Amino acid sequence: MFRRSCLLLVVLLSVALPVRADEEDRFADVEIKTTRLTDNLARLEGSGGNLAVCWGEDGIFLVDDQYAPLTPKILAAVAELADGPVRFVFNTHWHGDHTGGNENLGATGSLIYSHANVRRRLSTAQFTEIFDRTTPAAPDAALPVVTFTDSLTFHINNDVVQAFHVPHAHTDGDGVLHFTDANVIHAGDLVFTGLYPYIDVSAGGSIDGLIAGVKTIIGLCDDETRVIGGHGPLVVQEELVTYLAMLEGVRAAVAAAAADGADLAVVQAQQPAAPWDADWGQVWLTSDQFVKLVYDSLPR
Repeated sequence: MFRRSCLLLVVLLSVALPVRADEEDRFADVEIKTTRLTDNLARLEGSGGNLAVCWGEDGIFLVDDQYAPLTPKILAAVAELADGPVRFVFNTHWHGDHTGGNENLGATGSLIYSHANVRRRLSTAQFTEIFDRTTPAAPDAALPVVTFTDSLTFHINNDVVQAFHVPHAHTDGDGVLHFTDANVIHAGDLVFTGLYPYIDVSAGGSIDGLIAGVKTIIGLCDDETRVIGGHGPLVVQEELVTYLAMLEGVRAAVAAAAADGADLAVVQAQQPAAPWDADWGQVWLTSDQFVKLVYDSLPR
């Protein structure tokens, strides 16, 4: 229960709430936790999406950058691993808990990469229906300067890092990173651990794209692969299979409940996600909220 409560707090702070200038002190007590995965690859936790950092002779490569007020703490954690500036930053999608540090890092000379839709969404105001919130456009200095559409390969620090787009999954701009030699995958917010995942339908996300993306990630795994999800602890292939089964099960149950054209309220009244609520619905999104996201993203 304690772990779930802590994870709830982290997720609420990192996704549900925007950052205003008068709220920056909420990050004062945040600590950046480092988990080494290989000799030159680590996972960082703070408040927001999980980070990955890779270092070596080609420079420091950072995956996501959480919120702007945390940049000094993140850089301090990185400095414990390697000397020098962050040379490259990769945004897994556009949400502020993954891109909030872009402007700060760009000002230090970091080159920011992302899928093209990340730059497109950051450059204009975005309305998120489930939170009834409008996120203003990011400043120009926070926008990625290198974008891709399908895939991108980094040959860096004695590894080959394959970045690829997963269409219409968590958002319409998701990028997954496969550190092939390290056998580590950063899945961004395609993977939430121990809680129902947020599907940003307002930004082009869908349950079918999410399922397809998780299947792709599973196909890249072996028994030794470690997967960094957007939120929650590291997972392995077996845990991803369980996660996929939940996604497919809820999707099938919601589709069956809506098969005769039932509206959302009727579908929710049937509680199609009930078999999974005990394991997945006690941390952040409620059963009704997740059912709504699945329902809204089903093809009509």
